[in-house]
Amino acid sequence: MDAQTKLEIEAAAFRRLRDHLMQDRPDVQNIDLMNLAGFCRNCLSRWYQEAANERGIDMDKAQGREAFYGMPYDDWRAANQTEASPEKQAAFDVAFKENVTDREG
Repeated sequence: MDAQTKLEIEAAAFRRLRDHLMQDRPDVQNIDLMNLAGFCRNCLSRWYQEAANERGIDMDKAQGREAFYGMPYDDWRAANQTEASPEKQAAFDVAFKENVTDREG
């Protein structure tokens, strides 16, 4: 497989993952994704932003989230996010530290 074809297949797989999370399973909460898998939609939007920045494209956190979510993040939250239990919030604190904070340091 040549490099361009590989790149196109990887991009298609990313778009399918995004579509799955945004259209097929908007009911799955970010906190549940983070607690179970160590990443969530916000991580994907941050990785998108970081990839753009690495290529010299000026994109901030809000712009990265809007590009990934297809709408302003606050609109997504209002339509799809539910309150998390104290137990889920505590598990999230651990997962975020292990998967985000510790990797940044």
